[in-house]
Amino acid sequence: MNLNIGSAAQGVLPSQMIEAAIKNGWIFSNRGDVPIENIQPASLDLRLGDVAYRLRCSFLPDDKPVEEKLRRYQMGEIDLRDNGGVLDQNRPYLVPLMEELDLPPNVRAKANPKSSTGRLDVFTRVITDRGFMFDEIKNGYKGRLYLEVVPRTFTIQVRSGLALNQLRLAIGELGALSDREIRELHQKTPLLYRNGAIVKSDQIAVNNGLFLGLHLSKGLRPGYDKKRSLVGYRAKENSELIDLSRTGSYWANDFWEEVYAEAGDRIVLHPEKFYLLLSQDSVMIPPEYAAEMTAYDPTSGELRTHYAGFFDPGFGCDPMMGRIAGSRAALEVRAHDVPFAVEHGQNICKLSFERMLEVPDKRYGRSLDSNYQGQEVALSKHFRRDYHRWSGQADLFQE
Repeated sequence: MNLNIGSAAQGVLPSQMIEAAIKNGWIFSNRGDVPIENIQPASLDLRLGDVAYRLRCSFLPDDKPVEEKLRRYQMGEIDLRDNGGVLDQNRPYLVPLMEELDLPPNVRAKANPKSSTGRLDVFTRVITDRGFMFDEIKNGYKGRLYLEVVPRTFTIQVRSGLALNQLRLAIGELGALSDREIRELHQKTPLLYRNGAIVKSDQIAVNNGLFLGLHLSKGLRPGYDKKRSLVGYRAKENSELIDLSRTGSYWANDFWEEVYAEAGDRIVLHPEKFYLLLSQDSVMIPPEYAAEMTAYDPTSGELRTHYAGFFDPGFGCDPMMGRIAGSRAALEVRAHDVPFAVEHGQNICKLSFERMLEVPDKRYGRSLDSNYQGQEVALSKHFRRDYHRWSGQADLFQE
């Protein structure tokens, strides 16, 4: 594909353009070809290199190369080859990534954790040579990429070649849709669904993005315990090691406690505990757009939501599943300092939208073996899905 994109072009590069960007050398690896299967509808999975550096503290390079600052703050190396290495809780590590960039002057990039990474409370962010921001990669950047990794709740095992984060490429500075444009898009192509029905335009909330609320209602179905309402999960402390290369392997109750709503459809978040919850409404991302979830700051600092940010074109709209009524968003939530109450429908995060340069030839869904299309449970792909052997209430997220 020819990547002679016009100077007036504005938008996010779709999968077919990412593949062309790799062939044109914008993205490359000294370890051989960048795997085509790592290309998502609007992003590229980035792979861990062979070594993780244990850090004394996090840092930004500012006006220096990363390697120069790394020599100042590293406290040993961990070999990620073969069986990989173990990363301890609450310790920052820096991993040189396999992929490198040689971007044209009009191309910028942004990184975000993969959804599975955020759902394990693994905090990641990219730094670049002479960079003064995390995850933001300036126009025309040429050089290596480095991933800071901080396991917040679980001790994890990772290995070379594993992808913990994603890269999105964009051209131009048009940026996110305005609130007016979001409302117009929702009227044209509905973005939110509730109980399978389109959320009315006067019921959506926008303010520099589209708000999503929490699902904390009973959602009762025949045969279930009518006195208890399972609404999410809280991470246990001092759990066993999680190998991030394993899928569908772990019993959820070894790592998570069930969270039930109180009367009045509310829960009280315990300080510094990590919760996995779901959005009240199901989300549908039209194939002409890419979305990013951003944390909602209530200004008083009690709450932090969401690590994993990218929503691909086609999320919640999968013709192979015969549904266009959206998928719920998983919400990673942590309260700070004091217990914090949240109620059903309370706005807790926002979606921003950018236009795609073209409709991607790949769509999020079953054709890509996407893990979270149509999800009604917030746990990551690493956990077994036969929940009936635990609580019998796996589907209580249905309203």
